[in-house]
Amino acid sequence: MKRRQLLSAAIGLSLAGPRAFAQTPLPALQVWKDPNCGCCNDWVALLRADGFQVQVFDSGNTAVRQRLGLPAKYGSCHTALVGGYVVEGHVAASEIRRLLAEKPDAIGLAVPGMPVGSPGMDGPVYGERRDAYDVLLVQRDGSARVFQRHAGNAASGFKRTAGEAAGTLPFAEAEVRKVDAANGKVTLKHGDIKNLDMPPMTMVFQARDPAQLARVKAGDKVRFTADKVNGAYTVMNITPAP
Repeated sequence: MKRRQLLSAAIGLSLAGPRAFAQTPLPALQVWKDPNCGCCNDWVALLRADGFQVQVFDSGNTAVRQRLGLPAKYGSCHTALVGGYVVEGHVAASEIRRLLAEKPDAIGLAVPGMPVGSPGMDGPVYGERRDAYDVLLVQRDGSARVFQRHAGNAASGFKRTAGEAAGTLPFAEAEVRKVDAANGKVTLKHGDIKNLDMPPMTMVFQARDPAQLARVKAGDKVRFTADKVNGAYTVMNITPAP
């Protein structure tokens, strides 16, 4: 009889466990991003739909990433802080929940860059493309290990160009949406940026040489090259389109 009661109690606990976890209040999540970054806004919307209370700071994320101690090599377009952990880039809500449940001794999670198919980078504009990517658990010494692996599909990825291999970045075309000369930033609605494996989208870039921004204004059609410099997507050269 006692054995049967103990077994029933154990089954009850196992059934209650997931419900109890689901009812555990989530800590507030703060996110720093550029106000004009569409994929950042999409990511925030997904987290809110999953039950996270998100506080947004439209002040950019480079300075806060550095302040929170996350190495620039793991950088992406937005940086978040939740439960004492840094969350960099397009990390899924389920993976953040797992991080908060497991409580590893680490800085936090990172999805470097902006892989297509990751949460917030999976809208209709990307078609069926899904890149393979890893969610990294960044250790306190700056090293990282794979926290979650995501497989791509047959439609994913652009091939690196011969020009990039030779040290010459390929040009992309864009329309200027906003010029922030004071902060050395430009918002571009651009086509494929093949060396970054970046499909068409609207994106905020740092300018390597802010003086170049004097050549362009909102509404201009431009040609530009871009690369990732110290964790930030950076316009290397920009000129009005002929």
